[in-house]
Amino acid sequence: MSKRPTPIPVTIVTGFLGSGKTTFLNHIMRSGKFKNTVIIINEFGEIGLDHNLIETVDENTVLLSSGCLCCTIRDDLISTLENLLRNRDNRRMPAFDRVIIETTGLADPAPILHTIMGHKYLNLRYQLQGIITLVDAVNGLSTLKQFPEAVKQVAVADRLIVSKCDILDADQFHPVADELKCINPSASLTRNTEAQGVEADIFDCGLYNPDTKSPDVRRWLNEEALNEVLESHIGHDHPAQHAHEFDVNRHSNLIRAFCFSSPIPVTLQAYNVFIELLSNVHGENLLRVKGIIYVSDKPDQPLVVQGAQHVFHPPVFLESWPFQPKMTKLVFIARDLKLELVEKLWAALNISPA
Repeated sequence: MSKRPTPIPVTIVTGFLGSGKTTFLNHIMRSGKFKNTVIIINEFGEIGLDHNLIETVDENTVLLSSGCLCCTIRDDLISTLENLLRNRDNRRMPAFDRVIIETTGLADPAPILHTIMGHKYLNLRYQLQGIITLVDAVNGLSTLKQFPEAVKQVAVADRLIVSKCDILDADQFHPVADELKCINPSASLTRNTEAQGVEADIFDCGLYNPDTKSPDVRRWLNEEALNEVLESHIGHDHPAQHAHEFDVNRHSNLIRAFCFSSPIPVTLQAYNVFIELLSNVHGENLLRVKGIIYVSDKPDQPLVVQGAQHVFHPPVFLESWPFQPKMTKLVFIARDLKLELVEKLWAALNISPA
């Protein structure tokens, strides 16, 4: 049997209408740091990238002068990703080592996550590297109040980039940043202006680094940032056990961020039942789940999991633990779901191998 090819990292770039996604991608193309990259634009009609960078290849694919390829989705995403692999493997197109998917401004990111995580062949060849969401610093607050799609785009992100900061007064940035941290405390927050250069590691969200192939699980989960933000909102007068959950009910869709942890190792079978029950009953409310599981079947190899709604990526065992002591840690961004329910379900399954 031939050796399994190295997975190709995939990054989803999302954000509401006018958040600056195309400007951001144009910066990437001009920087010259992202050659051999495929950009999939989930838009019909004219491509919004700088036309000086584009050379037509066929009706579905354009070649950028930087060496990158840009695909417009005329078929569904699965067909697009499969065709890219087929053409790459058969050398009918230049080799690529990264895929960036830009969603439409009104898109719910969940279906794209489903495509990457739920397709048996695609998740062998592609590895979800992270989700980057752009937020317009000028109109971001009003957009979040009016459009639930914008809130979901922020909630599922691994990295938040606040655009148009160069036309915003310094004191106007903090309310936007506070609101974003309120919705998604575990995401890293970056300012982006016209004058800023694009760093090559902007897509390295922690779980998958194509250069080292080693995951930075701590940064990916960012549990410390989550707890720090939630504690600052709740205050020190409340019991400590409630400091890791915060209800962002100002958005009316009851989005909550919380972290569940347990020092007790679980059997792989019990974990599978736990995830299956949780996703079957509450799948529509699971905007994003990511974490690391302490499995008794392989106590020296932690299990990395991530999912969105009903779909979970096939779990992957790491070679060693990224932190001590060993324990299960799951970060939830969910709608109308409480930490207590997760704790009760975990306990009800008699999770302990004993």
